[in-house]
Amino acid sequence: MRKNRKVIITCAPTGAIHTPSMSPHLPVTADEIANAAVAAAQAGAAILHLHARDPVDGKPSQDPALFVPFLEQIKSQTDAVINITTGGSPHMTVEERMRPVMQFKPELASLNMGSMNFGLFPMLDRFKDLKHDWERQHLENSRDLVFKNTYKDIETILRRGTENGTRFEFECYDISHLYNLAHFFDRGLVKGPLFVQSVFGILGGIGPHPEDLMHMRRTADRLFGDQYQWSILGAGKGQISLASIGAAMGSNVRVGLEDSLWIGPGRLAESSAEQVRRIAVVLEALNLDIATPAEARAILQLKGADQVSF
Repeated sequence: MRKNRKVIITCAPTGAIHTPSMSPHLPVTADEIANAAVAAAQAGAAILHLHARDPVDGKPSQDPALFVPFLEQIKSQTDAVINITTGGSPHMTVEERMRPVMQFKPELASLNMGSMNFGLFPMLDRFKDLKHDWERQHLENSRDLVFKNTYKDIETILRRGTENGTRFEFECYDISHLYNLAHFFDRGLVKGPLFVQSVFGILGGIGPHPEDLMHMRRTADRLFGDQYQWSILGAGKGQISLASIGAAMGSNVRVGLEDSLWIGPGRLAESSAEQVRRIAVVLEALNLDIATPAEARAILQLKGADQVSF
């Protein structure tokens, strides 16, 4: 009997691109982040994509000391693959962004594949009552912000991460990012299977229309053939619908409060685990099997949880 395809669910529970005041459900402290991540893993997420926050005001931070408490809790309570960001914040240097990956040597790390406008300021029209001064400033400043990820930056992150045995979730916000990845692939600086996370719906990147998704897929197929694993990240209201379309076309999926605060029209998700459960229902309806952490490690050829430094 033919086996069903295994779909990897990645969950991003820490809300890095959003500010804490936008939803009472965004985790801020180490215990909150750990609890949110463990619940997402129990709901079916094989990979947990993690950022850290200053516990006082919720500001994104790449201080490794802030990662330690929740990394230890998550690893002790789940066997999920832990994926640590190298994105951090557009206002950080590459050295700052790399600090936790260099210290903890995770199995997987995220990597933005090109410089881009990163427009978060439209959120100011939807969220009026922000608790911390930095939040409004952060959103307003995105009117005049280029998230810098030059070829030198990308190569630096690739070389340093690869030396530690870390593989990458290649975050591609536009078609040009696929070509940037192909450049490094052709040079031999990255090897298959590439884990390509197509990101839709961020102002400054590719849009959230299904035609955009299909264009991404056709381009990735042409550039990488059978040397990549595809995953879909729909920002905001497109999270579940785009993930569903992608899954039907052969992709893996990513959900979580980092990418969308919502579970339905006008209704805030109470947790990332709620979003994981929602997409799991869709996958089951499509007769697709949800990959376990062990299966995700095999699919992506990761080094194993016993090879990390936490």
